[in-house]
Amino acid sequence: MIRKILSTVLLASALAPSLVLAGGDHIKLDRAPVNLNNTESLQRGAALFVNYCLNCHSANYMRYNRLQDIGLDNKEILDNLVFTGGKVGDLMKNSMDANEAKVWFGAQPPDLTVIARSRASASGSGADWLYTYLRTFYRDASRPTGWNNTTYPNVGMPHALWELQGEQVLKAEKVRADGYVTTVEKPELAKPGKLSALEYDRAVGDLVNYLVYMGEPAAKSRKTIGLIVLGFLFLLIPLVYALKVNFWKDVH
Repeated sequence: MIRKILSTVLLASALAPSLVLAGGDHIKLDRAPVNLNNTESLQRGAALFVNYCLNCHSANYMRYNRLQDIGLDNKEILDNLVFTGGKVGDLMKNSMDANEAKVWFGAQPPDLTVIARSRASASGSGADWLYTYLRTFYRDASRPTGWNNTTYPNVGMPHALWELQGEQVLKAEKVRADGYVTTVEKPELAKPGKLSALEYDRAVGDLVNYLVYMGEPAAKSRKTIGLIVLGFLFLLIPLVYALKVNFWKDVH
């Protein structure tokens, strides 16, 4: 009996890596150009988010006035980013009805406040996943929305940025891997959009940069405070050691 249990455990351990790969966590992700110190990129990303993402999705844990952290004042936020007639202190919500969204897309579009953090996986960071995902949509007549995605197969979301990127189609391509040749299908641009391929990649990089910032707006200040605390402790150590030596100097 014990021998059977041990055999089962060993078999499960051996199969675990293949099960993980079968779960879709083996997709090769492109590195996202995230730079939270680039305020111009964050501002462009915020504009893309409001114009293309906030129509269906929401950011219920983010307020418009937090965009002051990326160099925008209240007037700039109200004039360029708040289109609902709300106030600068309002949460970044949308007006889409949840029941209607389920009918249109099969499920309610998720809140995107922490999407860059929640999408992190063994294949890469959440930013890498988003950067790859937003660049791998392609036309698929079999899907209800007319779109599909190689990073997230059979996704219910249409390609919100198609006017910028254009329309891609799947193209078979032979790839040599581990000594043998296999055929893979990759999206290829068939109908150009408003932006060139390089410009679109940069725009998606800006959008992903903003999504990473939105997931933790205080990340930059948190890291700065952490460095200050570590510096203080570094300076405190010799003083504490000197105090200890002084207290114990008469103890033999």
